[in-house]
Amino acid sequence: MSKVAVKFNKQDQPEFYKVLQKRINQYFKDKNLAKTANWNMKFKTTFMLGIYFIPLILMLTGQITSFGGTLLAWAIMGFGMSGIGLAIMHDANHGSYSRNKMVNETLGLTMNFIGGYHVTWKIQHNVLHHSFTNVHEHDEDLDQKMFCMSPCQERKGFHKFQAFYATFLYALLTVFRYIFKDFQQVYRYNKMNLLEGQGLTYAAAITQVVLYKATYLVFLLILPLTLINLPVWQILLGFAIMHIICSLVSAFIFQLAHVLEETHFYETDDNGSVENNWAIHQLKTTANFSEGSSFFSWFIGGLNYQVEHHLFPNICHVHYSQLSPIVRATAAEFDVPYYSHKTFWSAMKSHFSLLHQLGKKKELIKAV
Repeated sequence: MSKVAVKFNKQDQPEFYKVLQKRINQYFKDKNLAKTANWNMKFKTTFMLGIYFIPLILMLTGQITSFGGTLLAWAIMGFGMSGIGLAIMHDANHGSYSRNKMVNETLGLTMNFIGGYHVTWKIQHNVLHHSFTNVHEHDEDLDQKMFCMSPCQERKGFHKFQAFYATFLYALLTVFRYIFKDFQQVYRYNKMNLLEGQGLTYAAAITQVVLYKATYLVFLLILPLTLINLPVWQILLGFAIMHIICSLVSAFIFQLAHVLEETHFYETDDNGSVENNWAIHQLKTTANFSEGSSFFSWFIGGLNYQVEHHLFPNICHVHYSQLSPIVRATAAEFDVPYYSHKTFWSAMKSHFSLLHQLGKKKELIKAV
């Protein structure tokens, strides 16, 4: 990853974000609302934690004993696992769940309940992805060796098949993070002096990762293997199903926000500069999808409103659907693009079409 700081163009319509911020703040003032979690968010938190932990408890205590029942329990846990990541941990680690820092930090630790590590997630997502969305060698979400996700990246011969093998690799996302990625990121982020920004030394971070991973292994695999009276292969199959469900849900939600045919990709110049100001850059590199589905939006933590999330990551996602018309109208006034797919499936089509094009002919894709 490049160590040159990215410089956004502060002269590029700076009034756009000022006007937008004023209108968003006025919305909350007029409605007498806090920008943080409401009762809906608190219910969702209880629900997501419940569908993750209750099936596990029922299996460990012998309340669910059949092969079919345990597979169903693991599958439900897969949705609970993704729900914790998308709808609880995500807001908490952005500091948007509560005004209370301790509440955010505590709920942010739920990342460790699902096999990840909250510190490396915050660095990759908050520091690198949100700051430098779709910027080559800065946004680590694009830096996937088995994929060419930007026209700025080097294309390998096997990338011509990436649209076909993508779903299989997406299904391994959480297992890959658990086994390898968090350890590799701790080492690399220490070299980049990014752990220091989280108040951690390399030794402290490694110790935390090992302890969190070991605790997860005990409760999610060793105890089920010990206490559930079923063949080992059946338990391992259920564990795999849980991870596959969570991986696919998480991967598709985040990929459909930025790696699409219409979104832009950027490289910095020799001075580390890009052409737009930060807010306009977010609109050009981000897209919404399936805005009309209330339940879908509820379940995935409002992350189908990625435009609003990237512009206002400090606002809890339960408010995004109401902020979207304000952002859309303001963008139109300033002639700034506002990308949105009507359905999840149209966004999926755009994503896989882009993967196919990037794997074959990069010149067809716009890069700046």
